[in-house]
Amino acid sequence: MSERALPIIDIGPVRAGDPHAIAAVAASINAACMSAGFFYVRNHGVDQSIIGDVVAASRAFFALPTDVKRTVSINKRHRGFSALGDATMYGAKRPDYKEFFTMGLELPDNDPDVQAGQPLRGPNNWPDFMPELRGAMSAYYQAVGSCGADLLKAIALSLRIDAGFFADRYRKRLQRTQLIYYPPQPAEMGKNLFGVAPHTDFGCITLLWQDDSGGLEVLDRASKTWIGAAPIPGTLVVNVGDLLARWTNDRYTSTPHRVINRSGHERYSIATFYDPDFGAMVDPCDLGVSPGDRRYEPITAGQHILNRLDQSFGYRKRATV
Repeated sequence: MSERALPIIDIGPVRAGDPHAIAAVAASINAACMSAGFFYVRNHGVDQSIIGDVVAASRAFFALPTDVKRTVSINKRHRGFSALGDATMYGAKRPDYKEFFTMGLELPDNDPDVQAGQPLRGPNNWPDFMPELRGAMSAYYQAVGSCGADLLKAIALSLRIDAGFFADRYRKRLQRTQLIYYPPQPAEMGKNLFGVAPHTDFGCITLLWQDDSGGLEVLDRASKTWIGAAPIPGTLVVNVGDLLARWTNDRYTSTPHRVINRSGHERYSIATFYDPDFGAMVDPCDLGVSPGDRRYEPITAGQHILNRLDQSFGYRKRATV
């Protein structure tokens, strides 16, 4: 595996609202998104105490017996627990070797979109047997969501559009935050067993916290080799998803990546898929692409994400709301 470093970008100036420094951050993000499609961010604003609390809750949750965790099995709103074997990346030969627990934007049953039956909307599927999970995860969800909003300001500027372009399409965001547990992979794991098989992410941007185990690898398109995205203390890994690549008419790169847990011990990470409102229209023409040059027809963010979820998760055919 080649070891070419991914860029590290300080987004503190974005959080501070420094207009001159933001331009430099936007230029760095533009270069990263047009090449690797992956970069690290530091000074991201997610407090270490919030991270520590959610990591502790994650470890405690995944240590519980599987039959206990299955009492909050993932539902059609894509909320809850998914056991080993429940997720198979599109095109993969075997299921991913991981467990995960997913939450989304907390909406009550009387919310208009929930009452209208909008997919992926509603209350979360919290475990009554572990109330501390809700508090820890919700705090992280809000903090990392704030970071995502700041990042999209810089991304908008990197695309030479108004800094508020994405904010107008994130008023009721389809943000999904996922605790992920990777057991130690068997010594005889074979070439087709992955923590997460090679894939591109579905949505707009992903923000990832990872422990010190390593295992995340990104495809270097030029050399066709996998490079390690090693853990760097105090950073989050950010990558472009298919939705943003589509929105930018492939100016920005949604890069294949995978996870192989070679550490010999348990690996934990927290992935946040920071995606727009369900009904937000994704059209390259809104970012200055002419209709004749547009590679993709307009689609709502929600429909795009639903299409991809249906390809990868078997529970979609059997779960109930």
